[in-house]
Amino acid sequence: MNKKEIIALIIIAISFALGIYFYPQMPAKIASHWNAQGAADDYMNKFWGIFLLPIISLAIFLLFWLIQKIDPLKENINKFKKHLDGLVLIMVLFLFYLFVLTIFWNMGIKFNMSRFLLPALGIVFFYAGILMENAKRNWFVGVRTPWTLSSENVWNKTNKLGGKLFKIIGAIALLGILLPDYVIFFVIAPAILGSIYLLIYSYIEYQKEIK
Repeated sequence: MNKKEIIALIIIAISFALGIYFYPQMPAKIASHWNAQGAADDYMNKFWGIFLLPIISLAIFLLFWLIQKIDPLKENINKFKKHLDGLVLIMVLFLFYLFVLTIFWNMGIKFNMSRFLLPALGIVFFYAGILMENAKRNWFVGVRTPWTLSSENVWNKTNKLGGKLFKIIGAIALLGILLPDYVIFFVIAPAILGSIYLLIYSYIEYQKEIK
């Protein structure tokens, strides 16, 4: 187990410890979802409201650990493992950050959740771009379409482009701090449009190759 994996596990353990500590102080219903304006609009019972994010963090850690063991192209994953481990750590940190914000909110400290989440989302998207640029062909990580999985060349071209696009999306998300009420325009819309473009791009590049 490397340093990044150990740090991720420590953060997950701290999440569970904080959940246990703050559990008695939390209300019976925990705010668990916020709208585009950063106001709470959905609630969970106390147990799931407190422990869902730590459980998701642990599940993500175990999932990516399993992926590296079962992927038929796992030798390719080993070539960019340091970047993959970095993404897992970034995601665990993001969920821990969201977990802490959730605790603060439910203890009565109100704030615009979108304004606090956008910079963190920007970091996640930006690092996802770094991962894409370095990802080698595999079945679980990167831009996986029928055409990228069928051609090493198409995979490399599409993921290099995807890396640049997701870095741009990350930068756009950071700009969203100035206009948090329009989170859909700074995160959701760019991510959807970028994904659709990469799907079409991989198809076109594959058609060029087979001709």
